[in-house]
Amino acid sequence: MSDTTLILLGAGSSSRFKTNVKKQWLYSGEIPLWLHVAEHFEKSTDFDDIIIVSTEQEIALMKHFASYTYIEGGESRQASLKNALKHVTSTHVLVSDIARCCIPSEMITHILDAKELGSCIVPTLPVIDTLYMNEKPINREEVKIIQTPQLSVTKLLKKALEVDTLFTDDSSAIASLGEKIYFVEGSVTAHKLTTVDDLHKLPCIQAPSSKTLTGFGIDIHPFEKGKEMFLCGVPIDTDYGFKAHSDGDVAIHALIDALLGAAGMGDIGELYPDTESHYAGADSKELLKDTVRRITSFGYELGNIDLTIIAEAPKLLPYKAEMKTTLASLLGIRKNFVNIKATTAEKLGFVGRKEGVTVHAVANLTYLNWKKL
Repeated sequence: MSDTTLILLGAGSSSRFKTNVKKQWLYSGEIPLWLHVAEHFEKSTDFDDIIIVSTEQEIALMKHFASYTYIEGGESRQASLKNALKHVTSTHVLVSDIARCCIPSEMITHILDAKELGSCIVPTLPVIDTLYMNEKPINREEVKIIQTPQLSVTKLLKKALEVDTLFTDDSSAIASLGEKIYFVEGSVTAHKLTTVDDLHKLPCIQAPSSKTLTGFGIDIHPFEKGKEMFLCGVPIDTDYGFKAHSDGDVAIHALIDALLGAAGMGDIGELYPDTESHYAGADSKELLKDTVRRITSFGYELGNIDLTIIAEAPKLLPYKAEMKTTLASLLGIRKNFVNIKATTAEKLGFVGRKEGVTVHAVANLTYLNWKKL
């Protein structure tokens, strides 16, 4: 073991990226960016532990990809780092940003090899352009561009972050203690992904896979007298609805499960549990919109959906056109990519006895082609 822990920070909102997808969920082939970075570090050297810092929602999905240590981040980079450091017991800690995704292996090696030469080892680049400050030129030979990852003595970094001062990086925090900062050569390849334009400066990232991901969903609800019925987000003219914790839109519930299945994100009960009071009577259309938001933020694009509604009653043919229009709008896809079939149970079972409805749903997703952004 190297007596070094790796911390990868990725709890930010990607606000400067200005797209619906979070940059850590762009795909290189079939691997999201955050995993591409983690696996690259893992191949470069042995670490006591690898800690991924992200949001609660993202961590739930990340756990399906790899068995790292996952820590929920804070409101700032520094707060996220402090959360992670609580779980670090190794002598040294290497901290990097997931957005700096093309770090050469030799750069990582140079940093780790210099661990005894300072309290914080920092990769830098020289400034090649003329610099001005307050309308006066300054000596560019005295200026450095600071990069990550940065290697710190763990106890010193923890101590430096005990104060209320906000530091822009680990070296600034260590320097505030009067400790030695040692500089090593960085790399222009280790460019940080901040805006969409930066995607063209990352040679290690491949185009996303063209694979189609398919999910299947099924839901069943019994009828309940005196409740308004909704199917596919459309009110149905009956004197009964569905018995459910939410509004009981069985078609949307099956569709949400299909979408989550295609994305590998679990099921509707995990995201919107019926044990939580704020989902009581929830509008299923809002749950579907939230599901779409999550899926697109995690790097997927919606393809087509296909629903089969099995119902002896009510009769649904008069509503099918409106159902397609409503779902297409909620999903943000063209209406021709929404297919709805209605059939009966031939008077068999609880559906045949007109006691409830069953819906089967299939949904297809693809990876967002960020090459077109």
